[in-house]
Formats: sequence, structure tokens, C-alpha cells
Amino acid sequence: MDTPRKDDIIIRFTVYGLLIGLFFPAGALLLATLLGEVNFSLQGLAFLHRVFPAQYFIDIVPFCSALAGYYLGMSIYEGRQSLFQVHNLNTGNSLKISAFVNKLIHNELDAEYNLEDRQDILGESLIKLRDNVRKNQEEQARRKREDDQKNWVSAGLAKFAELLRMHGDDMEEFAFNIISNLVKYLSANQGGFYLAEEEEVTGRYFSMKACYAYDRKKFTDKKIRWDEGLIGTCAMERQSIYISEIPDGYLTITSGLGYAGPRYLLIVPLIIQTEIFGMIEIASFHAIETYQIRFVESVAESIAMTLSGLKSSIRTAELLKASRKQAEALAFQEDKMRRNMEELKMIQEEAALQAEKFISFTNSVNHTLIRAEYATDGTLLYANTKFLRMLGYFSNSEVEGQHIFMFIDKKDQEWFKEIWERLSTGGKHYEGYMKHVTRQGQDLWTMATYTCVRKEDGSVQKILFLAIDTTEQKKQSLDYEGQIDAINRLNISAQFAPDGKFISCNELFLETMKYTRKELERMSVFDFFDKKDIENFSEVWENVVKGIPYRGQLKNLTRYEDEKWFRATYSAVNDMYGEVAKVIYLANEITSERLMEIESRRQTDKLKIQEEKLKLTGFEQKKKLEQTKLELAAEYAAIEKERSRFMQVLDGLPDLVLTIDQSANIIYINPAAERFWQMQKNQVIGKSVHRLFPGDASKYDVLIINYLSPGVTKITGEKRRVRIMNNKGKWIGTDMIVTISEVKDEVSYTAVFSKLPV
Repeated sequence: MDTPRKDDIIIRFTVYGLLIGLFFPAGALLLATLLGEVNFSLQGLAFLHRVFPAQYFIDIVPFCSALAGYYLGMSIYEGRQSLFQVHNLNTGNSLKISAFVNKLIHNELDAEYNLEDRQDILGESLIKLRDNVRKNQEEQARRKREDDQKNWVSAGLAKFAELLRMHGDDMEEFAFNIISNLVKYLSANQGGFYLAEEEEVTGRYFSMKACYAYDRKKFTDKKIRWDEGLIGTCAMERQSIYISEIPDGYLTITSGLGYAGPRYLLIVPLIIQTEIFGMIEIASFHAIETYQIRFVESVAESIAMTLSGLKSSIRTAELLKASRKQAEALAFQEDKMRRNMEELKMIQEEAALQAEKFISFTNSVNHTLIRAEYATDGTLLYANTKFLRMLGYFSNSEVEGQHIFMFIDKKDQEWFKEIWERLSTGGKHYEGYMKHVTRQGQDLWTMATYTCVRKEDGSVQKILFLAIDTTEQKKQSLDYEGQIDAINRLNISAQFAPDGKFISCNELFLETMKYTRKELERMSVFDFFDKKDIENFSEVWENVVKGIPYRGQLKNLTRYEDEKWFRATYSAVNDMYGEVAKVIYLANEITSERLMEIESRRQTDKLKIQEEKLKLTGFEQKKKLEQTKLELAAEYAAIEKERSRFMQVLDGLPDLVLTIDQSANIIYINPAAERFWQMQKNQVIGKSVHRLFPGDASKYDVLIINYLSPGVTKITGEKRRVRIMNNKGKWIGTDMIVTISEVKDEVSYTAVFSKLPV
């Protein structure tokens, strides 16, 4: 709309007012003319003024109407000017509103709208609309961000759960997989994985098992004490540490393109309850959000649980390996026993006669106990005849009133003093080996029991001492331990990886094969065989790795290419996943026996030739043949003597050894078992094994119940602490393990009870 010109409006309305005012004088003159008063001329007009003086006022009317027209023009101009301003203002507001709405349509929520009038209701509404849209978009963005974070966390937890399920035995590989994937998933730059370890000298510390930086695997051998630096602080506080300004020089890992120092550092402990298994350290150029920190803490807890399970698995695997090794040793001994069963029959019959005398003596000792009573201060109150006789006294008057330390060696008084103080105050009874000193200064070993005799009010009245003489048994036990140690020193042993690579061996192996340990580190099991024998042994090795043990005679070459024969056993040892971890090699050198056997065969072949010649040569050839047979018989007798001596050592072991057939009938029992159950071989051989395990069967361990059950598969190779009952009805704790042996179609099961108190 164009703005009207002020002068045009005022002049036009002033002229209109003047013209309207001139109508009045002209009308008066015209009216007077029509009435005939005057002529319509200037003279008539002058006459009219003289006749009608009011004409002067009528003459003023044009000036007044012109003035009124002037003011009316001014008023109309101002009104039109006001309307124009209002129109322009409305047009500007419309354009501003249109521009603001257009910005809102294009999602420009930061657009500003200035209210120039408090009554601009539409503007206020648009501002509220903008604020509501902005708030809704911010809320929607926040919800989307939270959903993205939750999805990110869920996907990450699933990913690392899969990584933890796929862990192996290589701790460094496991640590690198975790820390590298964690750094990549967080879009960080550097990371370290620390494992909590402990040594007797240095104490507890954190060892870096893996580190990852700038998309590369780093190799850093780093150890941090338990109370050192930020890692130590995190361990002491058992809480995550997050800092936004890393101290100068804290990180020492650089990329291949140069060095750049991250600003943000996150340290999270691998903790379950209060036990810390390690630390995770993450460094980044960008800030690590709160939800990312919570995610790392969740992953750290899962890693800690995995490490805890892995630690338990490793301990279980170590125990399992030890048990399997012992089972293999027992199986090796049982194999020898089976091969020599025929030779043992005669020895068993002779041993049964000697055992009968020993059992008779043992029964009389068991029914005649050494007994004494002491006051709480250690004064002897009473001693029976057995006590006096065993300690070299003749009457009670010699010992009554004497202190108990009179009968105990000075070297044993210090530790026994604590036991006596406990007994005198009503503490736990004592049961175990006890060495006394006789009047003549000799050692008297007993299986002793000290127990409190109480009054009605519960106080200690006296101390009761009961014992049996075990001096001879103790001496034999010490002798047996020496014999077992000697047997262990006689076994050649070594360990090999599934691919045949050498792992370790004992000193006897080194001595026999003439190698050093450093030389063996570069060798495999195939290096000990002649080239022409490797193909046959490869088939044996493949079966062993598949879990089929091998027992037999093999020829090996020493470092100096000397041929030696061994009676060898190869047996695979599985890890916790059922995979072959290594192969155990046990052997005894039989070179001389083998040579004798070869010589025997040669002699036999020679004898055959000689027999043919005897038909022609007569008496002289026959004489030579007889001489050769005598020599072979002498050599065989020497071998049998050596086997017999070895079996005597086995027969003298203090452990209880019991062998049954598939029908649970006893086919072998060693002297230690005869003494324990107070039964002779001829009383139990061929009888049911239930005779040795009286009472309610449900009171026995499941391993014993399985062993006593005829016709069922036995639990073999598993060592377990069980209780068995002796002939006096007393329960004894012992370690039990069962092994199986097969000779042709006959199967037998041997149970060994070890660590049995005498």
C-alpha cells in the first residue's frame, strides 16, 4: 500500500471547504435576487450588505469552511497514515511469522522470534510450539541414545561372553583376545591386561599378560606391585578408576608412526566379591562414557568369573594328572604282578606259613594293651604289668608318683607338652604314634591314645593312656619307605607332547640314554629309534595318541648309537577337555634279558642244528646239547631269582592290596591286608570279598560298594578317601584306588588302600 501525499489531501479538502463556504454568500445573493430585493450583481451584493448587515457573517463562512476543510484534510491524512502503519506492521508480522514457521518446518529449532508486543498471542504460541517441538526432539534423541547405548552394551556382552566361552589354556592368548577386542569395541587406543600373581619372595603383584595399542599387538613384560601406582590404588580400593587427564609419562606404549598421549584412562578390577584376579587398563583420546564404563565393569566381572573357573580347573587338572600318574604306576606294578602270578604262587604259600605265625603274635599283642593312668599334673597313678614290662620296670612302686616326662625323650617333651596341657584342661584326645624311653634308654614305639576321664560335673579326673607296641612295625615301615624310594629310582620315565616332542625326564633316563637335558629339548620320541624301526613305532604312537596304551618291549638307541632294550609303557594323559595333553613313558631296561633271550633263541636254533647232528655224531653231540640246556636253565633261574626278589619287595609294602575276580571272589591278598583284617590267605582266597567288609553296606563309600558288587563295571583310576572297618569294628580312614587288569578273557580288579595308620 502506497503512503498518500499530505499536501494533496490538505489542499483538496481546503478547496472543498472553500467552495462549500462560497455557496452560502452566493445563495444569499441568489435568494435576494429571486425575491426582487437586489440585482444579481456586485452592486446588488453591496446593497445587500447595506440592507442586511448579517451578510458580513455569511461572507466569513467560506473562510471558516476552508479552515474546516484544512483541518479535516489533516485529520484524514493522519487517519490514513495510521491505517498504513497498521497495515505495514501486520504485513511485517505476517512475514516474520511465516519465516519463523518455515524454519520450524525445516527443523531449525534454534530459530529466534522476538516479541515486539505483549499482546502478540500468536507469537507466544509459536514460541511455545517451538519449545515443545525442541523438547520432544531432545527427549526422542535421548531415548534413541539410551536405546543405542543399551543395544551397544547388549551386543558387547554377547560378544565377550562368546570370547570367554572359547578360551583355551594359553593365558597370554586369552588375555590378548580380550584386551584387543575390548579396545576395538570401545574405539579406544591402548589397553593392558594384568593378572594377579604371588611369589614367596616378592609377594603379591600384577603381571601384564597382554597389551594392545594402535591396532597392533605389543610385547611388554611389566610387573606392578600390589600397592604401586594407579593399578595398586584400584586394587586397594576395589573400585574402578576413571581420570580425564593422564599423568605425564604414565603410558610408555607408542605406535609405529610416532607417539601420541591419550587423555582419558579407565582402570577396572577383575573382582568377584572381595577376591581380585587382575586388572584391565584402557586409554583413549576421547572421553569414555558412563555406560561404557559400566559395560567394561560387567565384562570385567565375567572375566573374573572365567579366571576363577579356569583357576579351579587348573587345580583340578593338576590333581587329576597326579592321580593318573599314580594310577599308571600302580597299573605298571599290577602288570608285573600279573606276568609273574605263576611265580608268586609258591612264594605266597611260603609267605602264608610265615604270616600265620606273625598273625598269632599280633593277635596276642592286640589283646594285651599297655595301660596307665595319670593325674592332670602328669603324675603317674597306675600302670599295668604290660606297661612295666615294656618299659623295663618290675613293680608299680618304681613308677607311681613319677612324672610322665620320665618316660618321654627330651627331644619330644616340647611338642608333647602342648598336647598334655590341652588334655589336662579337658581338650581333644590324642591318638597317634608315640615314642617312649625304657628304663634302659631304648626307644619303645607305640600306637598310643591319651583321653580324659571326666567326673560327673564334667571336669577332668585323670588321663587314661592305652597303647600297643609298634616298635617292630615302625622299623619295618621305615624300611619299606626306603624300599619304595629305591623302586621309584629304578623306573625310567619321560614325558612327550602328542606330536612326539620331548618335554621332561628323570635322572635315570638321562643316565641310561647318555643325553643332557639341553640336547633333549631339541629331540622327539622318534629320535630314539633306528630308522628302520620308526615306521612300526609310528603306528604304535598313533594308537597311543588315540588313547590306546602300549605295553611291550622296544629297542632304543642311545646318544652313542648303542642299542638298548626296554620293557616300556606308553600311556596318554588327557587334559580337562578330554584331549591328549602329553604321553607318559615308563620303562625298565631289559637289555641283558633281551640279549639273553636272543642268545637263547640262537642257542635254541643251534640246538636244533645240533639235534640233527646228534643223529650222526652220537654221544659227543648229545653231551654238548645237555651242557647248553644246563647253561640256559642257569640263566633262566637267575632271571627268576631277580623277579622273585622284586615281588618280595612288593609283598612287603605297608599298603593293603586286595585283588578280586568278576564274581567278587578274592584271588590275592598281601600280608599287610592279612594283618589288618586278621585273616590268613587260605581263609579268604576264593571266598567272597564281603567277608572283609562286614556290617551295613550303606555305611561304606560308593567306591567300596561298587568294588564289592559282582558283575558290574568298577570305578577305576579314581583315588578317594574312604573308611574301612578292621576286625575290632573300628573305622579307619584311608585312600583307596582301584585298577583293572585283563589276562586273555579273565578280568581282575585290584584295590590299594594307602596311608593306613599302623
